[in-house]
Amino acid sequence: MPDALLDLQDLGVQFPDRNRPGGVLKAVDGVSLSVAPGEILGLVGESGSGKTTLGKTLLRLYEPAAGKILLQGKDITHLDEAALRPHRRAMQMVFQDPLSSFNPRQTIHTAIATPLLLHGLCSKAELPARIAAILAEVGLPADFAPRYPHQMSGGQLQRAAIGRSLALEPQLIVADEAVSKLDVSVRAQILNLLRRLQAERNLAMVFITHDLHVARFLCHRIAVMHFGKLLELGPTEQIFENPTHDYTRALIGTLHDLPA
Repeated sequence: MPDALLDLQDLGVQFPDRNRPGGVLKAVDGVSLSVAPGEILGLVGESGSGKTTLGKTLLRLYEPAAGKILLQGKDITHLDEAALRPHRRAMQMVFQDPLSSFNPRQTIHTAIATPLLLHGLCSKAELPARIAAILAEVGLPADFAPRYPHQMSGGQLQRAAIGRSLALEPQLIVADEAVSKLDVSVRAQILNLLRRLQAERNLAMVFITHDLHVARFLCHRIAVMHFGKLLELGPTEQIFENPTHDYTRALIGTLHDLPA
C-alpha cells in the first residue's frame, strides 16, 4: 500500500518460554500488513492468536524481534523512548476494560489533561474548554470532568477513554476488544461512536476483536490471525462471503452459534 499510514513488514515478536529454558515462544510470526489513512482494519482470531500482541507491538509497547514498523514511511521499529515521543501522538490505544484503564485516584479531567500538558498542546488556562470539547465529541457532558472512574458506568468510562485517546489528535487508534466488557445496548452505541469518529476525523483504527459480528459491522478490511500468523487478509465482505483459508471458514461457521 504505497500511501499507507502504517506498514508492518514481516513483523515478529518473541517471549521467553517458561517451559523450555533458553527457548522462545513466537507470539507474532512474520506478519505483513498495511493500514491506510481513515481505514478500520479488524484483527480477528481466537484467544491466543497473537492479535493483542500485534496491536501492542505496532504501538511499540513491545519490542519486535524481527521485521519493520513504518509509520508514515518512518522506521520506528527500534527507536528509543526519546526518539519515539514525537510519534506517540500519532498512535493511541483504547483498552478492553475501561475501569482498569483509568487511575482510580484521578478525575476524568486529570486523565485527559495529563497528556495534553505533557505534549504541550494547551495551557492550563485552556484546559477546561479543551476537555469540555473532547467530552462533548464522545457524547459526555462537561460536568463529567470532575468525576472519578467509579462514579461512571462502563459505557460512560469507555467514552471517556476514547476521548482521552483523541486528545492528542492521533491518526491511528488501536482498540483492543473495546466493547467486549459492555452491555449489548451500550456496545452498539460505542460502535456507532467509533464509526462516526472515523468518518469525521478520517481516523484510522486497528480494531482487535474475537466477535465476528462486531468486525463485520465496523471494519473495512479484516485480518485473520492464528497462532501468531496472518492467515488471510481482505475486504470485509470478501472475507465473510468467500473465505479462502480453512481456519477462516471455520471461524465464520461459528457465526450461526453466536448472538447477533
